[in-house]
Amino acid sequence: MNALPFLSVLTYPQIDPVFLQVGPIALRWYGLAYVAGILCGWLYGRALVSNPRLWPGGRSPLTREDIDDFIVWITIGIVAGGRIGHILFYDFARIAADPISALRIWEGGMSFHGGLIGVTIAMIIFARRHSVPIFSLIDVVAASVPFGLFFGRIANFINGELWGAPTSVSWAMVFPHAGPEPRHPSQLYEALLEGVLIFIVLRIMTHHFHALGRPRLVSGSFVLLYGLARIFVEFFRLPDPQLGYLLGTGWLTMGMVLSLPMVLIGLWAIATARAADPRP
Repeated sequence: MNALPFLSVLTYPQIDPVFLQVGPIALRWYGLAYVAGILCGWLYGRALVSNPRLWPGGRSPLTREDIDDFIVWITIGIVAGGRIGHILFYDFARIAADPISALRIWEGGMSFHGGLIGVTIAMIIFARRHSVPIFSLIDVVAASVPFGLFFGRIANFINGELWGAPTSVSWAMVFPHAGPEPRHPSQLYEALLEGVLIFIVLRIMTHHFHALGRPRLVSGSFVLLYGLARIFVEFFRLPDPQLGYLLGTGWLTMGMVLSLPMVLIGLWAIATARAADPRP
């Protein structure tokens, strides 16, 4: 790789991954990010189902109690799905050699795509057991997910992981354990795109265009936007070292491969979304 003309570099803020140590118990920003994301998503989901202006006929098919009951289900789906997905998609060989490391989730190693699969399974089972409309539940959850994505990517930045490719842009940073070259802070790119931008788009859809009245429209838009955002950021983010670039391309990553079906599913969901019956 040719040397890049580094004109200026931002100072990477050295933040201790452990924000509170009480004896042998260490509380980490990574775990706090999951708690904050789930908590904010839960509160936002309750607000959505409590706002009659957002639903056909002024009545949500879900209640705040449904959202309260679902919080345990989604937590299990996120953690179990995210960890299993990371193992299967990104790190199977290492985990197979050291199975106990699969339990050390505080060290990182969570896959969004795996978490999405876990949450989807949780939503399907919950909807059937509680007799709630599955796509309305999925839409509310999709509108709430950007909170978790934002906090999760900030935690990646604090951990100094998932850094970007070397660059000469003025906002480049030198990350610990990543060598001396300034790199794209790709974690912050993802926080802004997946967390802030997608939330704003979905917020406009739900509060100004009555998107919750067309089941699958919000969730389809989320899946589409996330897939596009992730594919875009992958061009600035280095692939996981144990996988590298796929098929010898020098640009194709596992993140892109896993995100392409999301784009197709999102387009299908948007195209097939129909107005819900406003009658109770």
